[in-house]
Amino acid sequence: MKSIYLLGECMIELMNSSSDTMKQSFAGDVYNSAVYMKRCFPETHVGLVSAVGADTLSDKMRQRFASEDINTDLVFTHQQKVPGIYLIETDETGERSFTYWRSDSAAKKVMQFVDAEVTEQLAGCDMLFFSGISLAVIDEESRPAFWQKVTQLKQAGVKIVFDPNYRARLWKNEQQAQQQFNKAFELSDIALPGVDDFVSLYQIDSSDGVQAFCESFDIAEVIIKNGPASVISVCDGQSQQHVITPVENVVDTTSAGDAFNGVYLGARLNGDSISQAISKASKAAGIVIQHPGAIAPKQAINATLI
Repeated sequence: MKSIYLLGECMIELMNSSSDTMKQSFAGDVYNSAVYMKRCFPETHVGLVSAVGADTLSDKMRQRFASEDINTDLVFTHQQKVPGIYLIETDETGERSFTYWRSDSAAKKVMQFVDAEVTEQLAGCDMLFFSGISLAVIDEESRPAFWQKVTQLKQAGVKIVFDPNYRARLWKNEQQAQQQFNKAFELSDIALPGVDDFVSLYQIDSSDGVQAFCESFDIAEVIIKNGPASVISVCDGQSQQHVITPVENVVDTTSAGDAFNGVYLGARLNGDSISQAISKASKAAGIVIQHPGAIAPKQAINATLI
């Protein structure tokens, strides 16, 4: 059985369902990717590396992980911390805005739990995936330990996968984010950058520019997401453009990239070619954006639909 662990934060999601009522769910970039990967590739071992609290909502979050058949062996409990929360608000034009409460998030402390025994367990998996949000959430003083563990895992033969997923508000400044992202690119076997992230952080506004940037690192497989226009793959110095069929009924693009990442990596783990994996991942993303919220209904996306 192929195995992947995804390191990061799952949060409590709040969304207005009426003027005075909110709907509560769970979401977060690596969690979203894990869900879509497991649904589409149920034979793959998909696990999270994170931390939650000892509160009722943390218990419900664990139950949600279990309902999606996501392994929680490395989801740790911090007795003094709680999950992060975010609120989605939509104005009269349909524009969405987000408010976050994550300063006391248990996930910030996840590296306290990643000891030698946990590292040994991770060394037995095929891939480790983390994102720019994962990096930002980890306590600044814990990042050196994080990089040490990632280096150990790479040396043990684990494929390291990174999606920049840049969120400016999570970083002190652009320089801090660039420094951490560059370390991630240096260690990555697979990179999943989006052009939008590079516009914001590196002032690079084209897929050609992103490709040139990534070629300065020794990354075996680069998959550049260029919005609805196309996906560009770069492998062994050869680039290929993959045209994406646009979706007309777009409802919510919140987790399009997360769905793409999860299904792409699941496909690659299970032996699909890059072209086959991109085709499946793009189809999955196209399904997800036709539904509201980060996690589409189970009947909307599963292995039979991609």
